[in-house]
Amino acid sequence: MWIFVASTFAFENMANLALAVNLVTYLNALMHYDIADAATHVTNFMGTNHILSIVMACVADAYMGRFKPVVIAAFVECLGLALLTVQAHSQKLKPPLCNIFLPTSKCEKVSGGNAVLLFFGIYMLAVGGAGVKAALPSHGADQFDEKDPKEATQMSTFFNGLLLGLAVGGSVSLTCFVWVQVNKGYDRGFGLSLIAMFLGAIIFISGLPRYRIYVVQGSSAITELLQVYVAAIRNRNLQLPEDPSELHETPILDREAATHHEFLPHRDVYRWLDKAAIRSNETEPPNPWKLCRVTQVENAKIFLAMVPVFLCSIVMTLCLAQLRTFSVQQGVTMNTKLTNFFNMPPASLPIIPISFMLILIPIYDQIFVPFVRKFTGIPTGITYLQRVGVGLLLSSLVMAVAGTIEVKRKNIAKHHNMLDAIPVFQPLPISVFWLSFQYFVFGVAECFTYVGLLEFFYSQAPKSIKSISSCFLWSSMAAGYFMSSIMVKIVNHATKGVTKSGGWLAGNNINRNHLEKFYWLLSILSLINFAVYLFVALRYKYRPLSLDVEDENEVHQLKILNPSMEDL
Repeated sequence: MWIFVASTFAFENMANLALAVNLVTYLNALMHYDIADAATHVTNFMGTNHILSIVMACVADAYMGRFKPVVIAAFVECLGLALLTVQAHSQKLKPPLCNIFLPTSKCEKVSGGNAVLLFFGIYMLAVGGAGVKAALPSHGADQFDEKDPKEATQMSTFFNGLLLGLAVGGSVSLTCFVWVQVNKGYDRGFGLSLIAMFLGAIIFISGLPRYRIYVVQGSSAITELLQVYVAAIRNRNLQLPEDPSELHETPILDREAATHHEFLPHRDVYRWLDKAAIRSNETEPPNPWKLCRVTQVENAKIFLAMVPVFLCSIVMTLCLAQLRTFSVQQGVTMNTKLTNFFNMPPASLPIIPISFMLILIPIYDQIFVPFVRKFTGIPTGITYLQRVGVGLLLSSLVMAVAGTIEVKRKNIAKHHNMLDAIPVFQPLPISVFWLSFQYFVFGVAECFTYVGLLEFFYSQAPKSIKSISSCFLWSSMAAGYFMSSIMVKIVNHATKGVTKSGGWLAGNNINRNHLEKFYWLLSILSLINFAVYLFVALRYKYRPLSLDVEDENEVHQLKILNPSMEDL
């Protein structure tokens, strides 16, 4: 059943990745934005794409379920791609042709109605992509029963399969689609993306007869979480009872009737939130903004505990944003020749980590996990947070490597007196494959961090907000992209007097900028972030068992999955 979900994710990534990695070049070369401005527009687009997933997830969990939002979002993406295809095809909808890399050229930037059309199409993609990201992974995970040890293991395979689908779709996108964009025109490349997205939507819909459909509860889980925080503040002056059993919870008889609700045991953490479950007046009817159930409070504790992990994952995307923007512009200045007859488009460079992921993911899932499981007893081999930590540490290494490669590239430009060489037309005598080192390391980091985060957020979240929990990953990516835009502006402002262009990253001549220093700055930030993450991860307590779990074997298996449950 989950193969439909993974295939849809593959086609969605196939449709969008080529556009994402080549959008800086498209905005720079055809729409005539400066490189820094183009990079900022792209990171803003990517950030909006991910941050809107929170809104879409709230709608999915509380009102529509997880199937309908995916279908609607997929066709919204198709509409956005159709608009971009039309604009790329018609010269009347673009600025006059002009070589922006020539120092003497005065290129007209896209403006007026054409600019509105451009950004309307781009942000239609952002809205559609948000809907798919919000509901599709959770819909796929809904096909598994977390309480069944066998299906719990299969769920881990599903998340690895989801990443594999992204890698397969991405590999096609970064080779075929990017090549078409560069050599046959952006209109044809965007047209291929439109076809891929439409096929993805059809495949997803065709799986409907076999899906387990999530039942909408009819209440907002976010509202229930907010009620706990408000009630805890309102009851801050009340005395906590010594016996936690005195806290408010649904009576046993009512629990038997509430078959679709979960019941969690009380934990002795974040005790100040327990005040939300103190009944201050037995005669008054319960007010949900002053009195909450123990399970509701425990869900609020889990949600609060996940926030530090979420914050630590932001810097990872900050590094990813540079590989999607500035690293592509590095590649534009380098020798992209593979053979005498074929040049590799710089935007296809991310195929290197994706190709490695195509090999690594099956090895990780089918060899590494079963082998390590024999020693740890954990169905996923290593815990979710251990997997994330490996990727966060590698992200620091990625930026250090990227800075070193940039130093080598600029030294060659200086040695051959080519600091003012025109990109593409006057390539530096250094192969673009030198950039493969940073892409390779980041491919390994992605395999560990992003799948680990998806598994972690989904497994730890309350049942009623599974889509929202998956959006923790997309939200952290959104924050990373927005932070990238802000950092570029801050760095340029702070280093205004260092370069003639007005900052480390300003202007269109990347050879005279100081991109290597920016990369090293990010490497140091990533290392500090990893140290903070270690502190957070070591203090984290995994989600407890629901009170309605009765089977002893099932309890044992779930405790193995979440080792910290042994204390319960």
